[in-house]
Amino acid sequence: MKAPQQVPTRNAFPTRPARRAPALALTLVTAMAAALLVAGCGEAAKLTPEVTTGPRPQLADPNKTLFPTVNVAPAIGWTDTAAPTPAEGLRVTALARGLDHPRWVYTLPNGDVLVAESNKPPKPEGSNDGGSGLVAKVRNWVMGKVMGRAGAGVPSANRITLLRDANGDGVAEVKEVFMANLTSPYGMALVGNELFIANADALVKVPYTEGETSVSAKPVLVTPLPAGINHHWTKNVIANADGSKLYVTVGSNSNIGENGLAAEEGRAAIWEVDTKSGEKRLFASGLRNPNGMGWDPDTNVLWTVVNERDEIGSDLVPDYLTSVKEGAFYGWPWTYYGGIVDARVTPQNPEMAAKAIAPDYALGSHVAPLGMTFSHARGMPPEFASGVFIGEHGSWNRKPKSGYKVVFVPFIGGKPSGPPVDVLTGFLSADEKAQGRPVGVTLDKSGALLVADDVGNAVWRVSRSKPQ
Repeated sequence: MKAPQQVPTRNAFPTRPARRAPALALTLVTAMAAALLVAGCGEAAKLTPEVTTGPRPQLADPNKTLFPTVNVAPAIGWTDTAAPTPAEGLRVTALARGLDHPRWVYTLPNGDVLVAESNKPPKPEGSNDGGSGLVAKVRNWVMGKVMGRAGAGVPSANRITLLRDANGDGVAEVKEVFMANLTSPYGMALVGNELFIANADALVKVPYTEGETSVSAKPVLVTPLPAGINHHWTKNVIANADGSKLYVTVGSNSNIGENGLAAEEGRAAIWEVDTKSGEKRLFASGLRNPNGMGWDPDTNVLWTVVNERDEIGSDLVPDYLTSVKEGAFYGWPWTYYGGIVDARVTPQNPEMAAKAIAPDYALGSHVAPLGMTFSHARGMPPEFASGVFIGEHGSWNRKPKSGYKVVFVPFIGGKPSGPPVDVLTGFLSADEKAQGRPVGVTLDKSGALLVADDVGNAVWRVSRSKPQ
């Protein structure tokens, strides 16, 4: 929420305004910056994670504060041999360390693993996020510092790296630059002999030959994707079973539309793209920031995880996992969790609010789910045989902190069937510093779980503690 802008009183001494105005502005900026850095000190969650997860989460009343709650976990990374903690019956190894902000992982049919090393692209010159007034500028400056502390301020490597574990010991012997000079790449999907890559501004493709460790071909444009301010820059892509269609996620350009609805054209949505022609149509909308996607192996229904809105308290709004219904509208920005109207959004839109449907399953407030993948019985113990693994990047604006782990949501009959189960934890140190932050998740060729860790600069491999 924007704070009311302070207006200085008229100067009684007209000969000195040029000297006093800068001092007053500097004082105002300093005071506002300090306020943001300690924002929300008295605001904290009152609901437990148990009641804010599942198909029918308990929803608190909005708790609006002058500035958003800021409770970031400073990024420190791992020591050379340290690693996150797996659940009982599992073990973790580093498939690769020393990467540069790895965000997404994708397994090729021959077992090679592609890793998108990527971060937010620069904003276009002259663009503003959240407004152009003094309050917005100070807030953006402080939030930039906050995100930098959280590990999100590094330049983008703009490349995809190939990892190959030739001897099957869980550690990659080969680490090669597969493609360079991309634009904040994220999602990847192989269809036939073409590799599709979701850059921050476009879906592109390159030819792929099995076994090659690098691609020199120039990417070919498939279709442009909404870019600009890129409040949410991450774009993911997944193919359907026969490869005829691609589904691409595009997050919103703001928290609740404060950059104007024109800036949200084509955003907060999942697009369906024809693989051959590149023609696209809106598949589902009102999804503030969808990222990971997967096809339920039992029902062939598309599912996604979504980051919901901020700045109405530590208890709101739960991020979620949901099936994606064709043509459905999930509420953003006017409502959340179906028909709950967000009074902050202007202008209101009762017609769209009435169309909003509720998601299937709450993951808890501000956990920041990014990666998701359906499990497979061949690589995991029976308790992880049917369901979804989710990489929760972790909160920056909740007290106490939430997320910072990989969880498993069990499925029965095509629906979530129980509370989230911790799979990989320990990303936060004892003093709540971020040793790592999980992002993309996928299965390797054996069925083991791979996790991209963008603060730890590693890809973790989670497998049975005792092989079958």
